[in-house]
Amino acid sequence: MSDAAMVALYARVSSEQQSKRGTIDSQIVALKERIQADGAQIVEDMCFVDAGVSGATLVRAHLERLRDAAALGTIDRLYILSPDRLARKYVHQALLMEELSSCSVQVVFLNHAIGTTPEESLLLQMQGMIAEYERDC
Repeated sequence: MSDAAMVALYARVSSEQQSKRGTIDSQIVALKERIQADGAQIVEDMCFVDAGVSGATLVRAHLERLRDAAALGTIDRLYILSPDRLARKYVHQALLMEELSSCSVQVVFLNHAIGTTPEESLLLQMQGMIAEYERDC
């Protein structure tokens, strides 16, 4: 068995229009480039993509597959563009981050480094609340 980390990515856009404009494709390209830059590889089965699905709900086909894979221990590291791609409701973001952490999944946001201090955790939480506010406006 290989010692290489099992890497996954999650990408999401909320509207069909964004999906058609290629926004999801640019996310996937950026995620794959970062994975490669980190010296890792990804297999297609580990690309979880919800195109045209709101981040305000936890009921997303590929998010559910991702959560199942994490629970089975098949993911070591998960790459996501930004926290608001994971969830647009603060409580959902906090729940998913806790769930992934309890499954020993290291989450890597491309535009937001996850810190270990209380201040860095607070910043992530505040960004989750702002994402929810932006969605509601």
